[in-house]
Amino acid sequence: MKRSYARSIASLGIGRREAQVASYYYESKQTGEEPLTRITDSFTCRYAYGRAAESVMLSERGQDYLALRVNEDVCHFVLCDGVGLSYRGDVASRLLGQGLMNWLETNEEFTSSSLERRLMELTHEAEREVNALSLSSETPQLLREVLEEKQRKGSEAMYICGRIELPSGFRRKGRIWLAWQGDSRVRLWRQHKEITSLLGDRFHTAERWSSRQGPIGGSPHVFSSKLESDIGYRLQVYSDGLLDLDSMKDPVPDEQVQVLMNARHTGGLEDDASFLEIIW
Repeated sequence: MKRSYARSIASLGIGRREAQVASYYYESKQTGEEPLTRITDSFTCRYAYGRAAESVMLSERGQDYLALRVNEDVCHFVLCDGVGLSYRGDVASRLLGQGLMNWLETNEEFTSSSLERRLMELTHEAEREVNALSLSSETPQLLREVLEEKQRKGSEAMYICGRIELPSGFRRKGRIWLAWQGDSRVRLWRQHKEITSLLGDRFHTAERWSSRQGPIGGSPHVFSSKLESDIGYRLQVYSDGLLDLDSMKDPVPDEQVQVLMNARHTGGLEDDASFLEIIW
């Protein structure tokens, strides 16, 4: 897959970077932190990525996966949160996230049924990779038995993905399409008024994707809507490491988002944290 990267400009202070772009791609590496970054053009996007303090201390991969692509008047993204109690949730979130990003680049009709088909297709690819993961020969026998049982059950991840199309010469009205399973946060504003209630009360911990079974706990939830031109929208998605954002209705300054990501008041993040905001 061809990737187009924007040149980022380092700024003073907290390490925030800003760039003006027409085409941009970001993918979290899961092995390190990403300070708050802002890109601006048809869309204004902010994103950040951080691992839990324990993961940093043990040099472990983050369970979250975050990716974003902006291509002129189209933006699509995915945020996946690996389930820690499953086998290698970091692998599940990466495989699921990359698979959904590739799918969102197609011109396929995005529906609940087409998404569910793609999620089932990804199980075949993911199961091969999960089964190929080997345990260390130094793993104690009792722990090995526990991990082998988890491996047989597969890896799991929650997810949010979406595609935003702005009005253009080909589209009189724009469109937003969102899909999710799990309890990661999705919030939407129109003309500075939060309209998240349109998404319904459909964010449940028991819902997720499994590398063995596909969607579990229910079918994917989908929200689709036309977008009026010349009306300001703001979409915000974040994983459960940033629950402090739940009470914040107004746009959060860059510096304050970075303070939450650093979590110095608690000695680092208690959970992995991914943050993405898209304004158009």
